Amino acid sequence: MSDEEAEEARDMMVAEKGFFILPSQLFQNVCKHCEQDENLNMTLAKVFKEIEGSAIGTASEDDMKGLFSDFNVDSMFLGGDVKTRNKNMAKVLLKIRDMNLGEDFLDNKIDAFGDAYEFLMTMYASGAGKSGGEFFTP
Repeated sequence: MSDEEAEEARDMMVAEKGFFILPSQLFQNVCKHCEQDENLNMTLAKVFKEIEGSAIGTASEDDMKGLFSDFNVDSMFLGGDVKTRNKNMAKVLLKIRDMNLGEDFLDNKIDAFGDAYEFLMTMYASGAGKSGGEFFTP
């Protein structure tokens, strides 16, 4: 579906789902061109801004506001220059795309996102000088 065709359903989708994403901005479509996108950082920033912006003035505005604020696509931790940062972001996007999450989620034998979350929380706790239990305890 083209972005223009999808625009016709914007109001309905925002009312039903709370946000709207253009077909060109879907993860799979951004991934298709990420290695060739010399402005990947700007592309991602625009997508994040537009997804959050699609909820402005709706009941889901508070839920969507700042959703992507932790994604710093211009962080020096990603590389010393824009070209290197974009190359590294493309690698991350492609690795996520290629994760084996199974064709049918219900048949999946692994919890990749849960395992990744636990790993990252453990690393965060370790870096903060805390035990993992301090972050896992409700």
